[in-house]
Amino acid sequence: MTQILIGPLAVAILSTVLAFLIAIIDKVLNNYGQMKISINGGKKVLEVKGGSPLLGTLAAEGIFVPSACGGRGSCGACKCKVTTDVGPHLPTELPYMSPAEIQKNIRLSCQIKVRKDLEIELPEEFFSVKKFQTKVASIKNLTYDIKEVLLSLQDGQTVEFEAGQYVQLVVPPYGEISESVQRAYSMSSRPLDKTHIELLIRLVPGGIATTWVHKFLKEGDRVEVVGPFGEFRIHDTPATMVCVAGGSGMAPFKSMLYHMYETDAFPEKEIWYFFGARTTKDMFYLDELAELAAKWPRFHFVPALSEPKPEENWKGDVGLITDVLDRYGQSSIDKSKGLEGYLCGSPGMINACINVMKKNGMTEDKIYFDKFA
Repeated sequence: MTQILIGPLAVAILSTVLAFLIAIIDKVLNNYGQMKISINGGKKVLEVKGGSPLLGTLAAEGIFVPSACGGRGSCGACKCKVTTDVGPHLPTELPYMSPAEIQKNIRLSCQIKVRKDLEIELPEEFFSVKKFQTKVASIKNLTYDIKEVLLSLQDGQTVEFEAGQYVQLVVPPYGEISESVQRAYSMSSRPLDKTHIELLIRLVPGGIATTWVHKFLKEGDRVEVVGPFGEFRIHDTPATMVCVAGGSGMAPFKSMLYHMYETDAFPEKEIWYFFGARTTKDMFYLDELAELAAKWPRFHFVPALSEPKPEENWKGDVGLITDVLDRYGQSSIDKSKGLEGYLCGSPGMINACINVMKKNGMTEDKIYFDKFA
């Protein structure tokens, strides 16, 4: 009996000793000490502890690089230029890099570890990105699969952003999800409201963040948000603004439209907004936007259904949103001041709309978009 027990006990002791030795060796080998990170030619220099990924190291210093996957190397968003030689691009980076980016040594900051002094380049706007502490003020069902989530900023914080930008929602561990993740969502709130952030979140089957929002998040809960990020914004020209969205792609346009109306921003722009859905159960904000169009002469709202049911008694346009856009592009949209396209939706919808816009006289360099999966 004693011999039977000695074997497993010896293995357990040996395993414990090995684990202890591995931990000691790892601590010694990975103790890189203090490192310097020089940003944008020395405009900002950080003294940091070495050994961790660059993305998290910067975040600990209050510099937030966009990362929709939370640093797992699966979104390709956390790009920055590293001018220090840190070795060749990793296999985890290459799928997200163009040949030009590889040539310029653009790297994924979540995949680069701070093991030496680094010199990097970041867009200046990253320095204004903050982490916000918020409380859920309200949650409204807009459709069967889209919720409007209004977050109230806490601790006297205020947010400054341009209509069209996005934030990253920090999702805590829940259920079988053991680690925190971040996901990007366009803000639907008005820039004039500096104490709230509004998001429109569609339920994606199996989606970590959307499942949490739709099934676990409650009014009064505390939520962390990081931002603002993004280059999707209104361009200051007199060109006619042609906007196309579907589903939760409504978010940046709600922000843009109400900001323009309330501030009379970009007064020379005429605005056309095409919003597509399958049936009326996928439509929302119809009354609000119809009312806005009625009192704002330069705004034209065109909702369209691709598969309306007879019992819905739909009175609006019918067809794929690309077909509706094409009809109006040929018959109704004023092109005398030039055209600009603004798109938010799935990659397939965006690519199809770009083809229609180009067909109707819009140049590709004047088409701006937020593309999401």
